[in-house]
Amino acid sequence: MAGSQIERVFSVLESLTGEPQGLPMQTLAEQLDIPKSATHRLLAELIRLGYVRQNPENLRYHLSTKLVAMGFRYLSGSGADIVQPVLDRLARETGELVRLGVIEGERQTWIAKSQGARSGLRYDPDMGRDAPLFYTASGHAWLACMSDAEALSLVERQAVEKPEGLGPNAPRSNIELLERLRLAREQGYAWVEESSAVGTSAIAAVIRHPLQGRVIGVLSIAGPSARMPGARLHELAPTLLAFAQELSAASQASELFS
Repeated sequence: MAGSQIERVFSVLESLTGEPQGLPMQTLAEQLDIPKSATHRLLAELIRLGYVRQNPENLRYHLSTKLVAMGFRYLSGSGADIVQPVLDRLARETGELVRLGVIEGERQTWIAKSQGARSGLRYDPDMGRDAPLFYTASGHAWLACMSDAEALSLVERQAVEKPEGLGPNAPRSNIELLERLRLAREQGYAWVEESSAVGTSAIAAVIRHPLQGRVIGVLSIAGPSARMPGARLHELAPTLLAFAQELSAASQASELFS
């Protein structure tokens, strides 16, 4: 890859973010298409600064906890204390996983959650990753606020590779996606059953800036399809919309939505 030194640094960090088992230097150099010597210098500097560590046994490189700590410090002072109690109440009321995604440019990133299920089946994906727009309820809720042309253009630019484990009801074409968006516009919320994965369902609604009206986030409820069939999803809709409205009203007091 070409690009500036700082672009290379962030590319290394992003690559290591998705590899909890670490990566050897050779693999990093190949993935990023930069010389091994340059990769070694980048890693050495990141180790010196405390952002990367090397396992002495297998020589793989890992992210340190420094970036995680920085993220938590940011969240602790950015209004997460205002948002989290709302998510916790919704999780307790529904007994399922509640997630908050925030909009940053062309990305929707899951940054907070609360798990309402205390026993039995649990659906609990990792935070900090972008919501795939094509096949998730969170993605559909956001896309439904755009024109069809804008929605398809954003999906194309996101260019997320569809995982092998997609559910049987995931959209298989742009036409199917647009039909999901049409239904979401009619209802005021989006829902999926066995779309992002077999055996999971979700419902999502957008959070809007209370004065400007623009979409600033997405609130979703997700869980096993055995507990959340279609009828249950629609039963949850009024509660979801009420909590989304509450988060909208609280958003001006939280840096998370700025």
